[in-house]
Amino acid sequence: MNKVTGAIDGQTRCKHYHSELDIIAIKFKCCDTYYGCYYCHEETVNHEAMVWPKLEWHTKAILCGSCHTELSINQYLNSSYVCPSCNSPFNPGCSNHNHLYFASASE
Repeated sequence: MNKVTGAIDGQTRCKHYHSELDIIAIKFKCCDTYYGCYYCHEETVNHEAMVWPKLEWHTKAILCGSCHTELSINQYLNSSYVCPSCNSPFNPGCSNHNHLYFASASE
């Protein structure tokens, strides 16, 4: 099973985001490690976060906290906020933070 830095429960929630829908973890490109969120990364490492470039959106970098399936970035961004493996809902508000994790589609 993948370790999620900053997780406070078995579904990858963290102290920053812990609603019923906050069940994804993101693998950061810069350190190849899953974190509960950007702030969890920021609090535990001493380097700048790197965003995933569009050319690498085929990479499995999203972890569903419900079924622990790894999704590619493309799968996640096209999931309509539902895990394609177990149908658990994801928080649609996470899209407000996509720029922290993924380069824009035009980059």
